[in-house]
Amino acid sequence: MSVLQELRQLMPSRPLGDSEARAIAERQAARMLRLTGITEPHVPGSIIADLPRIAVDVRSGLPASGVTHWQRSTHTWRIVLRANDAAVRQRFSLAHELKHIIDHPVVDLAYPALGRHTSRQRAESICDYFAACLLMPRPWVKKAWASGVQQLDALAELFGVSQQAMQYRLIDCGLIPSGRHNLYFREAPAPGRPLLSIVETDAAATRSALTPVLAA
Repeated sequence: MSVLQELRQLMPSRPLGDSEARAIAERQAARMLRLTGITEPHVPGSIIADLPRIAVDVRSGLPASGVTHWQRSTHTWRIVLRANDAAVRQRFSLAHELKHIIDHPVVDLAYPALGRHTSRQRAESICDYFAACLLMPRPWVKKAWASGVQQLDALAELFGVSQQAMQYRLIDCGLIPSGRHNLYFREAPAPGRPLLSIVETDAAATRSALTPVLAA
């Protein structure tokens, strides 16, 4: 069974509340780290890019940090990252897009509109949360904090993420306070925005551009 299949098996085919959806995302992230043998920070993007039937490209001028679509001609999920984003942002976007791929078979059922949040907003929020769990696993963050690494810049460098993402994760782990209820809700992409039309890119150039994202 592939890594993607194992992660999808953790996702029930029914509507999920926010708490359950977040718990499942955290379990999926932990399972992926176990399956790929990653035991300490920071998590390399290669654990995603090297999965079967997943290809990663970088393109300039994207309206979003990342987009994903199924490429029928090659039977491949193609993730495209914005070229001018920092490597830490690209790594987070890569993990975010992986969650979209994991959720694809059940996304219309799993995240119905809830309260003031639309279905699309909920899906985007849980993808952010999965990315945070994958790149900044709760036990690792708490271990680093307990060992005395408590400066935001030092923690962000250790985990290979932006300082903003690290701050949100510290709040989520209960290590620093916040008055905000849910840090992972953000504005959803505009409804009906067309997916990027992918053109073939030079594989060597793409790999070179992605080196900071894929490396440990």
